[in-house]
Amino acid sequence: MIFAAIDGMRIIREAGLLAYPLGLCSLVAVFIICERAFALRNATIIPDDLAEASLEGKPISGGNHSALGRIISFVERHPGDADGAKAYARLEIMKMERGVSYLDVIYTAAPLIGLIGTVSGLLVAFSVIDPETKMPDPVRFTESVGYALSATLLGLCIAVVALIGNGFLQRRIDKHAARLDVLLERVLSNHAASGK
Repeated sequence: MIFAAIDGMRIIREAGLLAYPLGLCSLVAVFIICERAFALRNATIIPDDLAEASLEGKPISGGNHSALGRIISFVERHPGDADGAKAYARLEIMKMERGVSYLDVIYTAAPLIGLIGTVSGLLVAFSVIDPETKMPDPVRFTESVGYALSATLLGLCIAVVALIGNGFLQRRIDKHAARLDVLLERVLSNHAASGK
């Protein structure tokens, strides 16, 4: 465990200045994944009691504590406006997607930042030529290659985390969106049948 921490610190140190933007990318990615995973809980989007009441056609009141509750409140305030309710439901889905698009940017940008480290490290490695041997200085060459590979490794690790988090969140949003569509149709048909 100690050796892994030492190696991790060495990799970060060898990444040089690029460790800062890569660190920022990793912090933002982890924050977005954690915040959205918390915000997309079933209780905050589609509480079980509201979903069950909607499917069974029971009288329900919305509330502002969940996405489904806000949609039901909209339907109650605007009876007969099915198109408006569907547009409002799309707005709720857009709220669920808030911040997730930044993960796309992170999993694209992090490897590119690492690639900058690769290219700059290799340029430095080949720029110092020993005048006697007409070859690159071996010590500087290995340091520069280490810098290049460390930045690339960090960029790829961050990209993998952001990509997995993005996929997880997108599937969760798609699932909630599909359920909201079904429940909205049920709520609208119940309101139409009751003459509200």
